[in-house]
Amino acid sequence: METKYAKETRCFKTSRVFPTDVNNHETLFGGRLMSHIDDIASISASKLCRVTAVTASTDSVDFLQPIRTTDSVSLESFVTWTGKSSMEVFVKVIREDLRSGERKIAATSFLTFVGLDEDNKPVPVPRIIPETEEEKKLYETAEMRAQMRKHRREESKKFADYLVSTYPWE
Repeated sequence: METKYAKETRCFKTSRVFPTDVNNHETLFGGRLMSHIDDIASISASKLCRVTAVTASTDSVDFLQPIRTTDSVSLESFVTWTGKSSMEVFVKVIREDLRSGERKIAATSFLTFVGLDEDNKPVPVPRIIPETEEEKKLYETAEMRAQMRKHRREESKKFADYLVSTYPWE
């Protein structure tokens, strides 16, 4: 089975936060940040498998610190774990106060992607090899997250059976 180092999937993106990026609290729109997270995570996933990689789930986005117009926002992503055709991608969001230089972890996120062939069928993906302490910790704890993800998906499918698909005005 093919293997790749986590560092081979690492991506970085830094942006300035403009007034059009913030909400009425003068902090970065959560949806805008989530879009940036999905974007950079998809690049890491594609760098691992070199085929089309689609988002299967966003396990979590934990907003830890507000991001303001006086800040820059940096995202770092890399693949932390792989299954047969799926992969877990971690995204770390760092806000930096551009006046003081103070940096804080503003958000973290875990997403799952699946590699697909030309017929949109899942394909095997390379195994990931962690090297840094951060990569190793995320790798060691990934199996637990994968089990929680599987359980949550099963529960979501059961719950969906109770939902109606008609519009309220029908």
